[in-house]
Amino acid sequence: MKNELQFRLATEKDVPKIVGLLADDELGKKREAFKDPLPQTYYDAFSKIEADPNQELTLVFKENELLACFQLSYIQYLTYQGGMRAQIEAVRVNSKYRGQGIGKIAFEYAIERAKNKGAHVLQLTTDKKRPEALRFYEGLGFVASHEGMKIHF
Repeated sequence: MKNELQFRLATEKDVPKIVGLLADDELGKKREAFKDPLPQTYYDAFSKIEADPNQELTLVFKENELLACFQLSYIQYLTYQGGMRAQIEAVRVNSKYRGQGIGKIAFEYAIERAKNKGAHVLQLTTDKKRPEALRFYEGLGFVASHEGMKIHF
């Protein structure tokens, strides 16, 4: 399967398909506005992501079918002797293809991208309402080493 997948950065024409993936789960259905026409806010956000060299919105394809997506953000900071960390978010696998190892291959790719960019750590957040996602990430070697907090506005 690994050799059959293609990875590339998203383009503006991919935005509706990406939002479709993001909306294709229980939590995403509540957060996303996947409709036709797609709200302009998604295109505005994509423009900012595309213009930022510290952002990579990556798509995973097989034979021109979108299988998965994820966003890598590179965060420069002073700790760790001026180190850089990578944050992975918006990870989704097309519901038709879940359980086939695509997520694992996507993460292997993301880990290599982060290392090649010079990051010393790849971090993520996962919703506590997704225990299966937590088990998946732990299976990849991620460790729940910190307690995260958020405030929504």
